[in-house]
Amino acid sequence: MNGKTRGPCAFARSEHRYVFLGTSAIALVGIWLGRRPHPKGSFLAGSYALEFALYYLLVAWLLVSLLALASKLRRWQGDGYASGSPFATPRARSLARWGSWAICAITSVFVLDRVVVGAADLVASSTSQTSNPTGFLESMVYMLYNMGGTFVQGIANTVVIAVVGTAVAFFLALLLVFLRLQEPDRFDNDLVRFLKLLGSGFARLYSTVVRGTPMMIQGLIIYYAGTGLLSGQGFNPTQILAVWPPFNAALVTVSLNSTAYMMEVLRSGIGAVDAGQAEAARSLGLSPWQAMLKVVIPQGVKNAIPALSNELVINIKDSSVLMAIGVLELTFATRTIVGVYYKQMEVYVAAALVYLVLTMCASWLLDRFGRAFDHHGERVVLGTSDVAAPAASKGSEA
Repeated sequence: MNGKTRGPCAFARSEHRYVFLGTSAIALVGIWLGRRPHPKGSFLAGSYALEFALYYLLVAWLLVSLLALASKLRRWQGDGYASGSPFATPRARSLARWGSWAICAITSVFVLDRVVVGAADLVASSTSQTSNPTGFLESMVYMLYNMGGTFVQGIANTVVIAVVGTAVAFFLALLLVFLRLQEPDRFDNDLVRFLKLLGSGFARLYSTVVRGTPMMIQGLIIYYAGTGLLSGQGFNPTQILAVWPPFNAALVTVSLNSTAYMMEVLRSGIGAVDAGQAEAARSLGLSPWQAMLKVVIPQGVKNAIPALSNELVINIKDSSVLMAIGVLELTFATRTIVGVYYKQMEVYVAAALVYLVLTMCASWLLDRFGRAFDHHGERVVLGTSDVAAPAASKGSEA
């Protein structure tokens, strides 16, 4: 199928093998919603005849689907269904296709009337209460409405900490992986050899320590180390809070923690680059550092993009441990609301849904971002033979 035939219109005109099975499940949802009580603002409550007709159209579709299933079971062997069933004729398939969209439309009407309008009524009723309602959803809406500022601020801080921390960690990881991969060369003097060994050793030690300790403990150490340093300089608690608030400590913690994991991911991506790339770069006259910076690392970063992107999703969830240092992120905001109303499940379920939405959105955006670097064409790898050939041709021309 070419690009011109794709899209919603082409999907609607296409024939689908399990049209009766799929739309029967949709019809069952519509029937279940049709049996639910009308909300206060229901637009179907005053048109009983219309609702009656829509409801029994769904029931009729279920009966037709059962007949199609019975016909399929009778002609199970070979191509008996395709050649002998009245549901397999071209006209019947066309009617089934358009009938399935009619069933989807009818179910959408019930969803709009029972779910959307019902949700609007629930929100209006819950927010107008003077005390916390007893119902689960009503109580959830009431608490989030009255403490919405705290909840939204927690969401915003969670997103900022995760995004900024991941971005900073990426550049720090590039620096550390560059140090991590340094190896003494026979042309290096003693000072360069010492610096390379020192940088590689520091990167190894950093990765071991950070990945071997929990982020919550790291956050506590970083925050109280900063407050202790400022206190030793004569700052009072108000000045310390202005210079070193928990939010800043959280940004530093997430950045330094993610750096260690990103460094290992980048190291794996660089290790997947063909060794001939560095050799070819060296044969062109590049120094080991230049070959690493201009040839090997860019290809390694491209290989590691999927795993690097996943670090953002991890940071969105793991930022919850930073409530230990008093950061107003989503989990801390949730605990604050629980402390005000002494109800737990309603707010925790809402926080879980928000985390789910944030991670799903981040995954979708990162998937789109990763596709921009995914070339399906033939991959051209530069090798030493590719360098030697041009060099020989230049010599012959000279």
